[in-house]
Amino acid sequence: MSTGLVIFLAALQGATELFPVSSLGHAVVVPALFNLGVDPAAKSFVPFLALLHLGTGGALLILYREQWWRIIRGFVAAAVRGRIETTDERLAYHLVVGTIPAGVIGFLLETPLKSLFAHPRTAAIFLIVNGVILAAAEVLRRRDERRRGGRDRAGREQRFGTVEELSYLRAGLVGVFQAGALLPGISRSGVTMAGGLVAGLRHTEAVRFAFLLATPVILAAGLLEVPQLGGSGAPLGLYTVGAVVAGVIAYASARLLVRYFEIGRLDPFAGYCAALGVVGLIILR
Repeated sequence: MSTGLVIFLAALQGATELFPVSSLGHAVVVPALFNLGVDPAAKSFVPFLALLHLGTGGALLILYREQWWRIIRGFVAAAVRGRIETTDERLAYHLVVGTIPAGVIGFLLETPLKSLFAHPRTAAIFLIVNGVILAAAEVLRRRDERRRGGRDRAGREQRFGTVEELSYLRAGLVGVFQAGALLPGISRSGVTMAGGLVAGLRHTEAVRFAFLLATPVILAAGLLEVPQLGGSGAPLGLYTVGAVVAGVIAYASARLLVRYFEIGRLDPFAGYCAALGVVGLIILR
């Protein structure tokens, strides 16, 4: 790939990984729509995307660095003590529970899942599915808001919970939603946020849990896939620059989303994903 194409894909990754619109779906569908010469079936394509994801994971580590420090300390302290006593410790083990589904499914179904990246029309279909999931989560949330009552949006949001207040069963449910992002076109952040809403989290808390849950999965996938670039003749220096670009844009995107979901919902992203998926199905053959 040319330098310009690598930087473009890096910027696309950084802008779409944390927005609930599927970076993998965009990486497969957008180049095909505009005939950019990207071969998603190439052996180096998924490792290249994984390297870009490392940039995204690094951005999330920086954004939540103080929380991650408390989470790691809480995990170790609870493990040594043999019981959980603080909210940081509880959050640490919620993350463990929520990470397990994606890890297990990704390990067991790695080869068939990778094969889906070679089919842009399949990614377009899953983009539509992603839109439906986001819209359905907001429909369920609005119904729950009406049931719980509240004068305004801020008041209604306070009637829902925080991540630390989740049960382990509900944390696992959110993790199952996250596992859907192993399919190209299904947004990791989007379906995890949707799972958080279904589990009873406030919008801002669903975003926080989605970003915290995504970090270990993204970093682990990157560490597993990136070594495959060695010996492939890929321009590792250029790809690394792409990872940095993706990380910088992802950091800005994450900060924007945190602010947006103080007042916003998933509805606009649901419509966008459905529209892009339909366009992909019409144009791609």
